[in-house]
Amino acid sequence: MEILRVENLTKEYSSNGVTVRALFDINLQFNQGEFTVIAGPSGSGKTTLLNIIGSLDKPTFGKVFFLGEDLSKKSKSELSDIRLHKIGFIFQAYNLIPVLTNLENVEFPLMLLGMSGRDRKERALNIMEELDIAELANKRPNTVSGGQQQRVAVARAIVHSPILVLADEPTANLDSKSASSLLDLMEKMNAGKNITFIFSSHDKNVIDRARRLILLKDGTVVQDAIN
Repeated sequence: MEILRVENLTKEYSSNGVTVRALFDINLQFNQGEFTVIAGPSGSGKTTLLNIIGSLDKPTFGKVFFLGEDLSKKSKSELSDIRLHKIGFIFQAYNLIPVLTNLENVEFPLMLLGMSGRDRKERALNIMEELDIAELANKRPNTVSGGQQQRVAVARAIVHSPILVLADEPTANLDSKSASSLLDLMEKMNAGKNITFIFSSHDKNVIDRARRLILLKDGTVVQDAIN
């Protein structure tokens, strides 16, 4: 089932009166359950494309359709609602809230959804147990390792049962062992929960795990292949 489609997508920025083209005429379709990596060198447009797919940014030209709906026709509040209910985000820098415990970080999306304290704690703990980080629940992010913080970030990204998870360079700050463990975890979530994962990465370890590899160069798609 198709969950995401981008059509004729172009993104331009203006810098000191000069137009910089980050993406040009991108056409892609994604189906439910994919485990896709968008790869390419720094400056190729990977993060820009991921941000537009996740409605964190808007294209200059072209359209993004998510679950058949044209995101360009959605208001800011409607886009926020889509992100809150249906998309999970994993960032290179983890983006955990330092004053909260790891459990509270995982609970945070459920709090935004209005779930009761008891129910959200139970669901968050269940997810943390699945990811083997339940023992970190009452610790704060800065007291655990980078690999453990990224697992907490994964738990937060999937706790609200999203259809799509977008991961921007998720292994960039991890050693190879932690990166491999994290990828094992996300493959398990993909297979067991049928969550669609789209990564941006230039990490060979991530690229080697891709079942579909999209290669960007200078803002255009130069390869789209099933591994």
